Amino acid sequence: MTDSGFDLGLGDARQAGVFFVTSEDLDSLGAAGRDAGLGVRRVDLSGCENKASLMLRLATQLDFPDSTGRNWDALSDNLRDLSWLPAPGYVLLLDQGAELRDRDEGVFDTLLDVLDEAAQFWTAQEVPFWAFLALDEDDFEDMDAQLS
Repeated sequence: MTDSGFDLGLGDARQAGVFFVTSEDLDSLGAAGRDAGLGVRRVDLSGCENKASLMLRLATQLDFPDSTGRNWDALSDNLRDLSWLPAPGYVLLLDQGAELRDRDEGVFDTLLDVLDEAAQFWTAQEVPFWAFLALDEDDFEDMDAQLS
């Protein structure tokens, strides 16, 4: 049992990965991550209009080393290192993901690929790495309609 009285299983690396949620879910997921003893970082993606602004936002919120490049390879490398944020696992809460997707779908899709790559890397190390991207409630209705 966790401090909050419920356990979402965030300590299980085999279940970790990249998931879509709503902004309203982020606070609970952050609390559950902290209860599981994981390092939790929240990144607000509002106002990220392109790759450059996304890279700057991630580097700032995740405390990337100053020498970090601002490209996809550097992001991938840093997400698979995180030695400057020692923790038994990680929870990234990415708010306003829909805004980034709507502004630059290619950047959004590449971000998903990089996050998924990082999650797979950490799973192989038996370290939970969760990335929760907040989308609008309407996005889930659209996804449900497409699956029907």
